[in-house]
Amino acid sequence: MFTAMEGGKPLRLMLWPISLRAANDFVSRRHRHHGPVVGHKFSIAARIGKRICGVVIVGRPVAKSEDKKRTVAEVTRLCTDGTPNVCSFLYAAAARACAAMGYTKIRTSILAKECGSSLLASSWRFSHITKARDWDRPKRARKVVSQLKVDKKVFVKELFHAK
Repeated sequence: MFTAMEGGKPLRLMLWPISLRAANDFVSRRHRHHGPVVGHKFSIAARIGKRICGVVIVGRPVAKSEDKKRTVAEVTRLCTDGTPNVCSFLYAAAARACAAMGYTKIRTSILAKECGSSLLASSWRFSHITKARDWDRPKRARKVVSQLKVDKKVFVKELFHAK
C-alpha cells in the first residue's frame, strides 16, 4: 500500500491484478492519445477502495531490436484518472514485478513534450529520443490505421536480482 495526498486527505493506493480486457477498457475511456493494446505479459491496476484510478500494461518491447528473449519488458500503456502519484506508483510496481519474474530491464516511451517526472520519481532514467517515423518498411509492409508520429523519449530501468 502507498499513501498519497489529495486535497489534504490521505489516499490509500493499492495494487490489484487486472485482466487485459479490463485494463484496455480503462485505457479506451481515459487515455489522451493511445488506444488499447493487442497483447501483454501482465497488467496491474491501482485502486483506492474499489475505484480503479490507474492501470499499467506491460508487454514485449514494441521495437524489434529491443526484444531480447525475455530479458526486456516494456510498459506499453500507463493511464490514470488524474489521481496524484498514481503514475509513479504504477511504474514502480511494474518494475518490481518484472524484476521478480527475472527480467533484466524495463523500458517505456513517452511523448517528447512530456517531462517524465513520474518516471524519474520511480528511479527510471532517461535513455534517448527516438525520431518519429512510419512503421511501414519495404521488407515489412504494415497497414497502420492510427499511429502517433511524434518524437518520443525513452526511459529505462535496470533491474537487479539477488544472486
